[in-house]
Amino acid sequence: MDANTSDIDPINPGAASASRSATGFDLTPPIAPERKALEAALSSEERRVLLQHGTEPPFCGGLLAEKTPGAYCCRLCGLPLFRAKTKFESGTGWPSFTAPYDEAHVRAVRDVSYGMVRVETRCARCDSHQGHVFPDGPPPTGLRYCINSVSLQFIPQGQPLPDPLHRGEAALA
Repeated sequence: MDANTSDIDPINPGAASASRSATGFDLTPPIAPERKALEAALSSEERRVLLQHGTEPPFCGGLLAEKTPGAYCCRLCGLPLFRAKTKFESGTGWPSFTAPYDEAHVRAVRDVSYGMVRVETRCARCDSHQGHVFPDGPPPTGLRYCINSVSLQFIPQGQPLPDPLHRGEAALA
């Protein structure tokens, strides 16, 4: 997850620089007013999962059976997190993926809740809860990113990506 590069502001070289992923997405977290606007657009279930680290019930998510080519983006900030070509049927009841859209887009955080040790996955830009990653997935990675449908927004291939932060990223896919 060290694929980030920094842009240097030529006018103010000492200013905080924007962090970009290898695929060109700005990973700078939303500022407080942006975050407030993004959170205001969430349903109560989306808020519970994304902001309070909840989990939707298995086999209930709207994206579980989705098989169309495209990208799965963070429901809160729009950052693409997974590609449809890495999705597989795990039998767990949640959408599962073998790899992120870009390694820098998904953060891994140690989770010791519920008496277990797991690896929680969060959006690297807005820090919203997505799900967990387990070392029992299929080749080529051997990983299973088990993600809540409510944490994601699916965008069919050829459609512009969501750009709720107005960073000009809709066409980067």
